[in-house]
Amino acid sequence: MAEPVVLVERSERVVTVTLNRPAARNAINRALARALWDAIAACGQDPNVDVIVLTGADPDFCAGVDLKELSGEKAAASDVQPTPGRGPDGLYRFIPVIDKPIIGAINGLAITGGFELALQCSMLVASERARFADTHARVGIMPGGGITVQLAEAIGIRRALELSLTGNFLNAEEALVAGLVNHVVSHQELLPFAQRLAADIVSNDQMGVRRLLRHYRDVANAASWPEAQLLEGLMAETWRPPTDLVARRQRVMTRGRTQRTRAD
Repeated sequence: MAEPVVLVERSERVVTVTLNRPAARNAINRALARALWDAIAACGQDPNVDVIVLTGADPDFCAGVDLKELSGEKAAASDVQPTPGRGPDGLYRFIPVIDKPIIGAINGLAITGGFELALQCSMLVASERARFADTHARVGIMPGGGITVQLAEAIGIRRALELSLTGNFLNAEEALVAGLVNHVVSHQELLPFAQRLAADIVSNDQMGVRRLLRHYRDVANAASWPEAQLLEGLMAETWRPPTDLVARRQRVMTRGRTQRTRAD
């Protein structure tokens, strides 16, 4: 029996989803695309899941779309339906938009479509072995997964232009300095660190987490900063806090004291 192309592992309210085509550098063929989409969609609908960690089977995160299948050199699996893919906004989504945060744990190469997949996550933690590259121009194809928008938003348009026009690689430390990733950790610590970050999110009020996540998306889509600020004001005015606010405040204070003790 063939090994699944996507592995799903649950630990309490955190699910780790792993791209599992290591021999092909986790390149996205139709089977992987379908399985990944379905796994993330299922997490979005599962009331017992709060955060998803997305990673790749070592040694790479994702080398992008499987060009052998895309070119017709290798036939796509006939029994696998294509994913919904491109939405009404024109963006090709490798993963569906859900109301829960997705932490990308980038363990190696994230190239072209794999880079776009990483950018579609809510935040990124990188192994010291992580490397990023946009090779669309090298191959002679145009991106459709949002890299020209999301990469420019993450690191600035001039840095984004340099990466896209040269096809050069960005290593983990450079990605951290550029603001592309939130953290760089040792390779062995990547998943434990990402899962601890997920646990920090789980410890918060989940209605609040999901509302903030939706708000940040709205801000990203706003036409101007005044519009973005108006959206925040409307959110603040219409938000209703959880009923256990006093108990939650005590938990927040306890967690804050614990984090200060760790820092000392």
